[in-house]
Amino acid sequence: MASPNLHPMINVAVKAARTAGSIINRAALDVEAVRISQKQVNDFVTEVDQAAEAAIIETLLAAYPGHGIWAEESGREHGAKDSEFVWIIDPLDGTTNFIHGFPVYCVSIALAVKGKIEQAVIYDPSRNDLFTATKGRGAFLNDRRIRVSKRVRLQESLISTGFPFRPGDDFNTYLSMMGDMMKLTTGLRRPGSAALDLAYVAAGYTDGFFESGLQPWDVAAGSLMVTEAGGLVGNFSGDSDFLEQKECMAANPRVYGQMVGTLGKYSKFASAGEKATVRQAAQTAAAESAIEHSADNAAGDDTSTDAPF
Repeated sequence: MASPNLHPMINVAVKAARTAGSIINRAALDVEAVRISQKQVNDFVTEVDQAAEAAIIETLLAAYPGHGIWAEESGREHGAKDSEFVWIIDPLDGTTNFIHGFPVYCVSIALAVKGKIEQAVIYDPSRNDLFTATKGRGAFLNDRRIRVSKRVRLQESLISTGFPFRPGDDFNTYLSMMGDMMKLTTGLRRPGSAALDLAYVAAGYTDGFFESGLQPWDVAAGSLMVTEAGGLVGNFSGDSDFLEQKECMAANPRVYGQMVGTLGKYSKFASAGEKATVRQAAQTAAAESAIEHSADNAAGDDTSTDAPF
């Protein structure tokens, strides 16, 4: 049922998200039967992603046939090609979690108007949690206004992140980032759904979030949730024009500034000197890891040759 307190476009997006959520929940009852294919190493798509995306697109275009669509699985294949209104869709953010039966995944739908996110819905079908936001009207969880946390020190903060998982990802640099943050925070968490991670920052469940390698459909809806809940979102340098830059950081304003101070040097927009320092640290870590690996292998060889008569 449509809520009279929500923007009409949000009501349509909520209908689409709940329809997709029903598809996901039905499939979750027998996840072993779901057909899975692999887009690339460790990057999966299921028939559930595709069915949920089709249902979302059908619902949105039935209400707004002149709008554009930008979706994770079908790209810009559907909808108008020259509209100022573009729906950005991730039908199942957290697919790897879903196929393992790990209940941390969601539907993410955002509306960009002239390139700016103005409407957002994130729906967690496992918990029936509905996050909504309209630019200038605040962010809500199940019709309750939400705000980012009030913590002021990074040392007291719980931060969520994501791990690199694709071939070619810079694992050593990410380990350096995590090492820096681990030393400066109460703890790091890796739930596995960036859209839900951002919604949790908006709700104050976590105090901040950072991840690289993300696509616009991963972060579009969540970014508006954070800002409408009083937080800040941008790239690792703190620049708010981040949507297509494949690096995302979000937090309450006080913690955000401290995260920029820690993660800024890892940004692709960092100064040449900062990048050189990061590269050197990553190379040192890789060399130390190789030495340890070689030593372990040598120790294993020694023990295998000392067999008694």
